Amino acid sequence: MTDQPHQPYGQQPYEGHDAQAWPGQQPYQSYQGYGEQPDPNAGQYTQQWQGQTWETQVQPPVSAEETAYLPPHAQPQPPPQPQPESYPDPYPSQGYGQQQSYQPQPYQSQAYAPQPQPQPYEPPAAPAPAPSSASASDDPGYGPATVAGNTRITDAQRARAEGRSPIIDPGMQPAGLTALLGLLLSGAAALGTYALLVPLVVLQAVTAAGWFRLNGMWPARQGIALGFAGALAADAALLVSDRSPAAILGTLGVWVLLSLVLQLRSHADPDERMYGLMATIAAAALAVVAGGYLAADADAVTVGGIAVAVAAVARALPLPTPASVVVALLAAAGAGIAVGSVTDFGASGALLGAGAAVCALIGLRVAAYDYPSRFVHFTAGVALPLAAAAPAVYLLGRALA
Repeated sequence: MTDQPHQPYGQQPYEGHDAQAWPGQQPYQSYQGYGEQPDPNAGQYTQQWQGQTWETQVQPPVSAEETAYLPPHAQPQPPPQPQPESYPDPYPSQGYGQQQSYQPQPYQSQAYAPQPQPQPYEPPAAPAPAPSSASASDDPGYGPATVAGNTRITDAQRARAEGRSPIIDPGMQPAGLTALLGLLLSGAAALGTYALLVPLVVLQAVTAAGWFRLNGMWPARQGIALGFAGALAADAALLVSDRSPAAILGTLGVWVLLSLVLQLRSHADPDERMYGLMATIAAAALAVVAGGYLAADADAVTVGGIAVAVAAVARALPLPTPASVVVALLAAAGAGIAVGSVTDFGASGALLGAGAAVCALIGLRVAAYDYPSRFVHFTAGVALPLAAAAPAVYLLGRALA
């Protein structure tokens, strides 16, 4: 047996484990490290006990001076493992001959982005109060937007509620186009029947499209095509029958029956089918009746076309409605006298011009109804005055010839 207690080679007792002393021996003192003096009172706090052990020989005491300066024997360390750069090892490996002291690492709280807090429910804003009657005249004439789910009234309904008229006259630009088309009809009638056919076809096409747009039905390609086809059929029947008016009536009857059959095959609601039937029949009737210029006398078409052109321009002048109507009728009568003196009508041209102007003003009134759009003005507002004047030109032309 040796004089030293049984320990592994080169190792010292760990810190925190007190050395056990044998009877009559001084206890071991914990290792203090280099340059430190042993604690003389260490033995007072060392636990001592007596008992039988397997070691029967008394071991000589070992003083702290003999072991305090022994060279530390470091155990071979394994090769260092690669550590992440951003996470250094808080517990580096040390040899057994060095004292390890644990220093707690301060906990570093990570800053988190604040989570969005739920916003309290806000009820929808109350609808804005309706403008007063004093400021209603400054508004553009459109109904107020609603945010509470109320049904928005139309501009015509609002105008009626406020006592304003829903009639908007086409204006000077559509009147200028009407005058141009009327002059083309007058000049073409003086040239011949087939020359008159060119501006007449344009008039019939614009009439069919304008009537559907005036009724709020757009694009309505089938109805427009049906009305325009009826007008072409009427023109062809007039040319074949040597401009007999019976061709207009026969074509109109056939097209009414055809429109009825087509609407019966429709899968729309009954109300919509009835509304479409009335719009289709009216468009076809107006386009076919416009062919009356082809059946009328050439001199009557010349007088009537110029009278309608003058009446449309005079009606568009910035005058009060009654005054503009009177001015338009007088101007049409004067134009009829002037053109009638050139033709065979003479002074009776005034009556022809005034009659054509009355029908033209009715057509303008229809095209101005229920807040029409600019597209309505440039279609129905251009064609309806001339189309409505065609029966008067034919009847008065035959009566005054």
